Amino acid sequence: MPLISVIIPLFNKENFIENTLKSVFAQTFSDFEIVIIDDGSTDNSAKIVKSFSENRIFYHFTENRGVSAARNLGIEKSQGKYISFLDADDIWKADFLETMRSLLTTYPDEKVFSSAIEIEIETKIFPAEYSIPKNGSIQIVNYFEASLLQSAIFTSGAVFEKAVFEKAGNFDTLLKTEEDIDQWIRIGLEFPIVFCWKIGVKYTQDETGLSKNLKNIAQKTDFSKYSEIAKTNAQLQKFLDSNRFSFALKSKLSGEKNGFKKFSSQINKKNLNIKQRFLLALPSYLLRKLFSLKLFLQQKNIRLSAFK
Repeated sequence: MPLISVIIPLFNKENFIENTLKSVFAQTFSDFEIVIIDDGSTDNSAKIVKSFSENRIFYHFTENRGVSAARNLGIEKSQGKYISFLDADDIWKADFLETMRSLLTTYPDEKVFSSAIEIEIETKIFPAEYSIPKNGSIQIVNYFEASLLQSAIFTSGAVFEKAVFEKAGNFDTLLKTEEDIDQWIRIGLEFPIVFCWKIGVKYTQDETGLSKNLKNIAQKTDFSKYSEIAKTNAQLQKFLDSNRFSFALKSKLSGEKNGFKKFSSQINKKNLNIKQRFLLALPSYLLRKLFSLKLFLQQKNIRLSAFK
């Protein structure tokens, strides 16, 4: 059996899947299988996958049920002791799995391993910013403390012992967005994270398309099921408020008044800094001007993190 199962959910990614697969086969570590769950693609994705004459690829076609169901089926079909997810449009650095294997060996009692990422925004590449001080190349961290800016677990940048999902549960197929964050919350409540500051993956982010996935976000995203736990877990509470702040701003930017009202009303303002409180109070038109300024400064290699 392979040590690591690489699970790739695939839905109409004919323009990306070839390069994604090439980045897996370019890995300096080779004890892996690739489990591809084609979630009902109608383009040439399947044809491109089948053009790879590799016995480490296991391809499964299903009707379209969403990315959570695809990842869950991938977990079920996997044979490795460890699982790594890779979105069909992300690219691994060539030594990503080798770095992860080193962590598995060095920390045999741990079960969740993650690497830092870099973010490409309109041809500019920035290292992601995390909410913990860098005290070494590798740290064992609390997920919530480490994720107030960028999540310390990135979907395409982590490795999990398969037993993690037996304890924390699989991806929630009822969620229409932020299903990954919901999964990391449940994992963070059970396990510490072995975090490596070495960048293992590049994520391309489209910040100009903020409103694209924000329609009715208030109905699609809900952290209320963690409200009781958060009452006795200050780290989780601060993490939830950080995400609510981000959703509140994005809702205001995209004109979703109901979304802004929902998320902003749930925030304990004591968990926000002065800059965040100021942004939350701004009228929409001023917030949009500041956001435009943020995009302009990014072109000058200056990044503002207040918007998260």
